[in-house]
Amino acid sequence: MKVVIIEDENPAANRLIKLLGNMDDTIDIVGRFDSVEPAANYFKSLPLVDLVFMDIQLADGLSFDIFSKTTITAPVIFTTAFDQYTLKAFKVNSVDYLLKPIDEKELQQAVEKYKLLHSKNENDFPGRILKLMQEMTAVKYKERLLIKRGQQLSYLKTDITAYCYADGKLCYAVDFSNNKYLLETNLSELEEQLQPSKFYRVNRSLLVNIDAVKKVHTWLGGRLKLELSFATTAETVISRDRVNGFKEWLGQ
Repeated sequence: MKVVIIEDENPAANRLIKLLGNMDDTIDIVGRFDSVEPAANYFKSLPLVDLVFMDIQLADGLSFDIFSKTTITAPVIFTTAFDQYTLKAFKVNSVDYLLKPIDEKELQQAVEKYKLLHSKNENDFPGRILKLMQEMTAVKYKERLLIKRGQQLSYLKTDITAYCYADGKLCYAVDFSNNKYLLETNLSELEEQLQPSKFYRVNRSLLVNIDAVKKVHTWLGGRLKLELSFATTAETVISRDRVNGFKEWLGQ
């Protein structure tokens, strides 16, 4: 297995090399770099590489910069002392993300994951990486909203929720039968938790279900005003800065 290591800290690089050698004597370190530019130049020569280990923060920038300078077709295992780059790592061809100091068992599992993915079907490796990325970054949206009735808690299914609105510090949901419910949350949280193709935050006080929109009227100052399936006291004028986003959402 031909491996490239991109790491700007010598102790970390040497330890990684030692761990890899102990776990698999077929691993051959064919390249070692400590910065973006030489690593990018190396991959521009289209070397035969099976697996790449990349530290994220290098001497002259982030290792993600390498991908903007050249094409890397080999799978990558990222190694870093920080966890804020996880999502970005899986937007490139990464199979794992290891936090420093690297745990030997976790390193073994990462290499085994690479071998498992690679051995099943070498020609479809990019497709499997994409599937892995989608599974790891998939967002689970709410199917039910927690509601409060007196001293009791219940729930409202999101697919029968027409809209949610804020009234002072309180937040309510209204179903398609025009029943109102007090929620245990706020609009900002709901905006993140509800399916974005289904619900849209039209202004500071209203989050609306696409199925509740009856008509859209032009309004003063380049704004829009919604006419919902039934009358509401909630403000339905779309904020000027949300008009373009609303049009895109409406036309999905």
